[in-house]
Amino acid sequence: MLVNDLKRVKRLGRYLQRDRKSLGIVFLILLPVAFAGAIQPLLVGQAISILRGEPTFSWLETLPMAAAVRFLVLILLVSVLVRLFLQGFQSFTIQAVGQRLTARIRDDLFDHALSLSLRFHDRMPVGKLLTRLTSDVDALAEVFGSGAVGVLADLVTLLVIAITMLLIEWRLGAFLLLAQVPVTFFVVWLQKRYRRANYRVREELSQLNADFQENLQGLEVVQMFRRENLNSENFNRVGLSYRSAVNGTIFFDSSISAFIEWISLFAVALVLSLGGWMVSTGFMGLGTLTTFILYSQRLFDPLRQLAERFTQIQGGLTAVERIGELLEQPLEIVDSAKKNSNEQISGDDFRPSSSRGEVIFDNVSFYYRPDEPIIENLNLRITPGENIALVGPTGSGKTTLIRLLCRLYEPQNGRILLDGEDLRDIPIVRLRKQLGVVLQDTFLFSGNVADNIRLDLSVDDQDLKDICSDLGLNPLLRRLPKGLQTELRERGGNLSSGERQLLSVARVAIRDPDVLIMDEATAFMDPSTEATLQKDLERLLTKRTAVVIAHRLATVESADRILVLQRGKIVEEGTHLDLRSRGGLYSHLADLQERGLAKL
Repeated sequence: MLVNDLKRVKRLGRYLQRDRKSLGIVFLILLPVAFAGAIQPLLVGQAISILRGEPTFSWLETLPMAAAVRFLVLILLVSVLVRLFLQGFQSFTIQAVGQRLTARIRDDLFDHALSLSLRFHDRMPVGKLLTRLTSDVDALAEVFGSGAVGVLADLVTLLVIAITMLLIEWRLGAFLLLAQVPVTFFVVWLQKRYRRANYRVREELSQLNADFQENLQGLEVVQMFRRENLNSENFNRVGLSYRSAVNGTIFFDSSISAFIEWISLFAVALVLSLGGWMVSTGFMGLGTLTTFILYSQRLFDPLRQLAERFTQIQGGLTAVERIGELLEQPLEIVDSAKKNSNEQISGDDFRPSSSRGEVIFDNVSFYYRPDEPIIENLNLRITPGENIALVGPTGSGKTTLIRLLCRLYEPQNGRILLDGEDLRDIPIVRLRKQLGVVLQDTFLFSGNVADNIRLDLSVDDQDLKDICSDLGLNPLLRRLPKGLQTELRERGGNLSSGERQLLSVARVAIRDPDVLIMDEATAFMDPSTEATLQKDLERLLTKRTAVVIAHRLATVESADRILVLQRGKIVEEGTHLDLRSRGGLYSHLADLQERGLAKL
């Protein structure tokens, strides 16, 4: 575990390269801060020695008593002020560096999460992913801001205090330092157990967030089916598990603090006993004893703070482990090295000169689980400009086929070619420009209508208005309070399903893709809205390769070719009339739909 922690911490260290100067300043002032703190007990002890007429520093003995005491008080005041100033500057600097660190990590985590394939997101609940992007990164910021540098400061303070004690009275100094050894071993033993308990806390918190988000997203279903009480009971069970995990960390944390407190009191008592005897026998002055009593208290303060910071560090290392697990997730959908090095794609109007829209599935197989194949040895050629429709029972692989064509998943076997080029060799930026996708479940972002149509295109407002007018969206825009500038709620909650679908078709149409992919694009439209859009769909489909998943006869009848899928294989293909005349699966599904008993 230690080796893995060091590797992950080293990996995260690259985020600090831009703050090397700030960190260098922080490390430079560690020693003066420790010295300013360590000198204060010594000054108090010397003041007592002067007042009692005991031996003190030679340069103080040359001064009158009052002047020597005033001088010591002045030095004490300066040391306090210097320490406060340096600690304040140190704390501000390290917190600022910590915030910049976490901002960079969070940006990389976000970019990496968006780049991971759907296969990863299928098995990772959104709530658990959000916990790593928020809570775990915050824990890392906390451990860096007050933990890592604080540990170094405490170690430096311990070193300065130890050297000072040994120089003043080596016997008492050695005794106090030996008392640190069993304390250190016990703290390390407890910290290992705290680490495991803290990892469980993070896991339970992830589950808590996942359940909370799921219930909020499915609130409509929860309320309609009266699952409030049942879901509350389930959420309460998760909450109790989280509470139990937190209690485990509290136990170890409090055990460490209590143990150190008792050891420090025991050490002070022994110093008083042994030091009192040494004072009474003349081996040591009262001022020196006072110095050691103060040092014995201060000696355990860094250790106590070290224990507390180690608790933070253990939580931070847990966060580093979980963040590292996410960053170490391999990217399945990536550009090939050859394309990355030789081809740079940019510009909204880029089109490859050889683009024609030919799609070939060459012996393609795909499965989510090895024992449940979805697509098996599929061979299919879609000629340029051909419109095909995919039909078949639920679970036959229609949507999976589209996801493979969009390269949202990689097939386990075989290859998919676009205009003779393997999808894996086409830069993703170019591929996304060649494909236009209209999904059944339209996702709209928060923002205005114009931004949701424009997305990544550079189109000014006037051109966008003209395009929307050509697409027949004026009736929809007139219904909206501010037209294209109308603000949308989360996921377009202030629009109907049909209106959201219209915007989805529009943002694909303005991109003029080479291959159009439609997954039941008119599923949520009423007959009037669908009729309004039909002319635009016909224009989109003209002289353009199109792959359409449809459940309505009216949509598939006009297709050049209909492919009937069953269990990941093409079992029938042909035109609507050909398939009806054969009396096969398509004909059976069409008959059921005509009677209102099934969908294609």
